[in-house]
Amino acid sequence: MNKRTVLGFLLACSLAQPVLAAGSEPAVAPEVSPPGDIPDNQAFVIYKSPAGFSIKVPEGWARKDAPNQTIYSDKYNRISLTVTDVAVPVDMAYAKSVLVPEVESIGRASSVTKVSRVKLKAGATVKIAFDSNSEPNAVTNKQVREENERFYFAKGGKLVTLQLSAPKGADNVDQWKLISSSFRWN
Repeated sequence: MNKRTVLGFLLACSLAQPVLAAGSEPAVAPEVSPPGDIPDNQAFVIYKSPAGFSIKVPEGWARKDAPNQTIYSDKYNRISLTVTDVAVPVDMAYAKSVLVPEVESIGRASSVTKVSRVKLKAGATVKIAFDSNSEPNAVTNKQVREENERFYFAKGGKLVTLQLSAPKGADNVDQWKLISSSFRWN
């Protein structure tokens, strides 16, 4: 190839790329047949946190502990438990003024789909449903579009954020309900 052909090719490639605002990324298209269904026969075990709560998690999933956070994962499925302090009531007003902007600022093409107050066995809590892109795969750099649900459990100045994530379209409704409903303060 001569210099003119190479320059023409490079110009065409640069024009074909979408122009994005700094720090943003486009939403990844959901897969037609998404991976990530948690099997109906999945066994669950109880995770007892040193932070004073317990919850059921899928048996055999990889676990990663960090200060104030525990993550369980299997392929593109993920359960994240984050513990922070909170000095105000976690109600719908707080959710809309603080938590929704936090979710929207994640930076992975996040889009909030629903904010609601739900009653679970551990008490009333705020639930934020949203779609986002996954982190790029470390080997392939591939991303998938994910659906997420965040539950905010507050008690005694402590806030536990439970985030459930899976490829968009995966059928995890029953398993996510089992997990979120199993949350208990010790």
